[in-house]
Amino acid sequence: MTVRQLHLAAAPPGAGRPDAGADDPAGLGPDAVWAGTRAGSRIAFAAYERLAGTAERGLFDFLLLDEEPPLPEHRGRPHEPAPAGGPEPVAVLNALAGVTTRLGLAATVNAARAQPYELARRLATLDHLSAGRAGWRVAAPADFRTGDGHPDPYGRAAELVLAARRLWDSWTPEGVPRPFVHRGRHFDIAGGFGLPRSPQGRPVVIRSGESERTREPAAAWADVLLVRHAPPEPARARYADVKRRLAAYGRAPGDLKVMSRITVVLGDTPAEARERAAGIRRRLVTPRHALCAVERIWGTDLSGYDPDGPLPRSEPRARDRRTRALAARWRALAEDKGLSLRETVTEASGRQSFVGTPGTVAAELHRYAEEGAADGFLLAPQLPDGLEEFVDRVVPLLQERSAFRTEYRGGTLRSHLGVPGGTADDDG
Repeated sequence: MTVRQLHLAAAPPGAGRPDAGADDPAGLGPDAVWAGTRAGSRIAFAAYERLAGTAERGLFDFLLLDEEPPLPEHRGRPHEPAPAGGPEPVAVLNALAGVTTRLGLAATVNAARAQPYELARRLATLDHLSAGRAGWRVAAPADFRTGDGHPDPYGRAAELVLAARRLWDSWTPEGVPRPFVHRGRHFDIAGGFGLPRSPQGRPVVIRSGESERTREPAAAWADVLLVRHAPPEPARARYADVKRRLAAYGRAPGDLKVMSRITVVLGDTPAEARERAAGIRRRLVTPRHALCAVERIWGTDLSGYDPDGPLPRSEPRARDRRTRALAARWRALAEDKGLSLRETVTEASGRQSFVGTPGTVAAELHRYAEEGAADGFLLAPQLPDGLEEFVDRVVPLLQERSAFRTEYRGGTLRSHLGVPGGTADDDG
């Protein structure tokens, strides 16, 4: 029997909350875990070098760096201080290209700000410096904390991808340049592109999101779709829906990889893992986070409220049934366990995707993919050493199951993912 091979990618520790859903109104953003004793600063290159080295040692497909982290907002303003500013991701990845040999290097770039030629040149440069390991997560303005005022942000993002691809493809695989022309609603450009095709043809294109306006463009032009982690049944339905859309664009199901964004908490025993997970949730839910979460549900100003006191005695002002039902669940939880406001938010919000022993987590990851819920996972560690722990304790168990590679076979990011791009190395 053929065992399905997982795809794995990594994000920096504290790179936002990838698994927040509709029942998680705390809206937790970047955590202070990056500032842990071994994580290093957001500026020091050594921290990124260590992270990339760990991911490459774990044979991950790629490392994803975001352009700017989304901050949790309430009443139109961030309700937590911004983390220490981080460097521009493509610049960091250019440097990482010199200290890694196989790991894919992907950056998030806001499509509202980018211009086709400048963007295509930056990413093609990274692709050449890394010998074909570059990736680009296309982010529409809605993915950031400001919208930049574009009336059609998703249309602009899709056209930016099309224009960039025309620039990259204007050189033949034999190294012959050809003039390019792109005339569309958002961009009107023509001329010659200054860099030949890279060893993988063109950078891998990544999209993220759940909605119809994300799934359809992803089926048309993305190589990877990042999705929020979900229980197996809805995840299988989502996976099947995304895959069926590919045929309309002349693409095969394997041409687009669906990867679930996850968090993992490990322990030597199930009880230890649960206790560690609870400790992380307590750390993530600050007093201000907790008050803002309850304000969203109750529709009441709680700025002078004690987060260590009980939930508000008043009924929520919200009229919609879903919000009132959520408030009722939170109140029942608080009464049943005798929890304070902050403890209630901590208990109800921020559930980690996979919690357990390394063996249990490896089995659950494998099962999730085998049952057609995802092609792989983007791991966003919640602790400074989370990626190292996963690589050392879970990856070997996945390899024992023949569910993950034991060595890199190709040299490009496309070869790791198994997605086409127009070069012989794609099948590596």
